[in-house]
Amino acid sequence: MTINNIVRRKIEQTYEQLSPFELKDKLISLANKNGDTSIWAMLNAGRGNPNWIAATPREAFFTLGQFAMEETRSTWRDADLAGMPKTNNISARLKTYLEQHQDAPGADFLKKALDYGAINWGFNPDAWIHELVDGIIGDNYPVPDRMLSHLEQVVHDYLIQEMCNNDSPPGKYDLFAVEGGTAAMCYIFDSLIANKLLSIGDKIALMVPTFTPYLEIPHLERYNFEIIRINALEMDERGIHTWQYANSEIDKLANPSIKALYVVNPSNPPSVAIRNESKDHIIKLVKEHNPNLMIITDDVYGTFVNKFRSLMAELPFNTLGVYSFSKYFGATGWRLGVIAVHQDNVFDQLLKDLPRDETDALAERYGTISLHPEQLRFIDRMVADSRQVALNHTAGLSTPQQVQMGLFALFALLDRENRYKKLTQRICRHRQELLYEGFGLELRTDQFDAAYYSQIDLLVWAEIKYGHKFSDYLQANYEPTDILFRLAEESSIVLLNGWGFGGPKWSIRTSLANLNDEAYLQIGKTVQKTFEEYATSWKALK
Repeated sequence: MTINNIVRRKIEQTYEQLSPFELKDKLISLANKNGDTSIWAMLNAGRGNPNWIAATPREAFFTLGQFAMEETRSTWRDADLAGMPKTNNISARLKTYLEQHQDAPGADFLKKALDYGAINWGFNPDAWIHELVDGIIGDNYPVPDRMLSHLEQVVHDYLIQEMCNNDSPPGKYDLFAVEGGTAAMCYIFDSLIANKLLSIGDKIALMVPTFTPYLEIPHLERYNFEIIRINALEMDERGIHTWQYANSEIDKLANPSIKALYVVNPSNPPSVAIRNESKDHIIKLVKEHNPNLMIITDDVYGTFVNKFRSLMAELPFNTLGVYSFSKYFGATGWRLGVIAVHQDNVFDQLLKDLPRDETDALAERYGTISLHPEQLRFIDRMVADSRQVALNHTAGLSTPQQVQMGLFALFALLDRENRYKKLTQRICRHRQELLYEGFGLELRTDQFDAAYYSQIDLLVWAEIKYGHKFSDYLQANYEPTDILFRLAEESSIVLLNGWGFGGPKWSIRTSLANLNDEAYLQIGKTVQKTFEEYATSWKALK
């Protein structure tokens, strides 16, 4: 090995300590080293946000906003100043407005949304439309602070459709609208600690590979949890990862000292949903061995798998569900997420079972917002904790964000033929096919594959193509990140290291959502070409 190679390996080893999302910035700088920083100068398949958007519900948002402004002007018009929209007969005025503006973008969808609320949920038409209009204007604090009441019902039914495959368990979920899925996780972690449901040093389980921050947050000083990894180790008959969990891994959850389980389902980056048999095994273990297990599931990619059912549907008592509208609707910039907790849940049960000294301390914490703080449910404590309790009266997601969230949900509920879903799924699957064609690999058919990301283990690829001696050569002479640096430097292609997500050390992660279709064939061919350069060097030594 030359001096230059030794130096390069040391540099790459240094960067391997970074989170993949921080490493990405270094790779981007290498990809742009020629000084051309236009979006077309490189292929950045490291980002997870899609390059499509749901247009119709956005058009409806802006048309509704125009109507809302007319409403405010009708109550008070003084140059740049307007008033607050009035409730009385507002639904009739919206109908008239939409008849007069039939060609306005999203107008037809708004008509259907108005009728859907009144017919399917029995909403008072004026109260329903006033909530939307007042919400889009953003002239009031969110009331209720957890979520606006009509929109909570809308999003609830959307979650039942998409996360529960239209088969809801008995009872109802309470929702907390938040600033995206990442904010949800921050609130959840903090409230579990604040309410003594988790303590510093407690044992929690993570199903891996997973979203990198979920690996990093538990190690922060304020949590310092002991991490038990539930690894997706299964392989098919060809020795290729299926990204599923063997029962022997799931069996770790039988240990009652594990207090919480964090899972991204479908996973990130493999984007493969937990198969039904594994979910059944989890259910059995929880009910028989660890009935107080708290499960937090992030299901942002669930809409990309047909007939998806979240653990919040299968184990509603134990599971807190987190859903983000970011990926499916192309709305990462909107910051729209929701936390769902079944009204009969383990979190509230564990609060009741806390020792007296801890319940007294918590009564003092929440005593300023409730005359009976011991009766305050966990989801409402999260709302208060999100504003340091003292600012509970200002809690809640901004009302314009909630309106856009509701319009996204209504759009999916009204799409009876799943046209939008089929379109987004087809986009991802086509790009996956192109990537694998470029790689020269056979694409495995898998009903649980969301095809939102691709994670490929290069060592598995190496062994299938050239045998274990070649994979041994790679490990002895190169760092796993070497191919990422080569791709960035030589071809202006940015991918992420799968090891940073808790996956195999030599795996690479490609987002299938954020580049044009033809880019994926090019990425696959370039990765294969770069990979063959390693093989050429190895063959020269023989």
